[in-house]
Amino acid sequence: QVQLVQSGGGSVQAGGSLRLSCVPSIDTARDHCMGWFRQVPGKKREGVAYIYTNEDTTTYTDSVKGRFAISQDKAKNTLYLQMNSLKPEDTAMYYCAADPCPYASDYSTHVGGSDDYNYWGQGTQVTVSS
Repeated sequence: QVQLVQSGGGSVQAGGSLRLSCVPSIDTARDHCMGWFRQVPGKKREGVAYIYTNEDTTTYTDSVKGRFAISQDKAKNTLYLQMNSLKPEDTAMYYCAADPCPYASDYSTHVGGSDDYNYWGQGTQVTVSS
């Protein structure tokens, strides 16, 4: 069974920074789409950032562009989400996700939605106070 183990997160004041990490139990250095999602109680899960690991192509939702950065350390097989200039509205439970993407065309179907991802992390809370 594939596992994604998350770490990082916590509480920070507005304007601060946090880094989330996600370590999959399978090699995702190639042929995978990976993403970070967030969810607040009562709302739908929202995609925040995505990466296609064959090309390190990245995509961000508008609300985090210029503030968040998704990256992968292939040697460590670890996915990161660096979050800077945090705002109270970034407060949520954050999840990493992964799915096999053997073709470049797979990436476009994995950007924007969570239904195409088969593997999920356990979630980590990020709280930003004003």
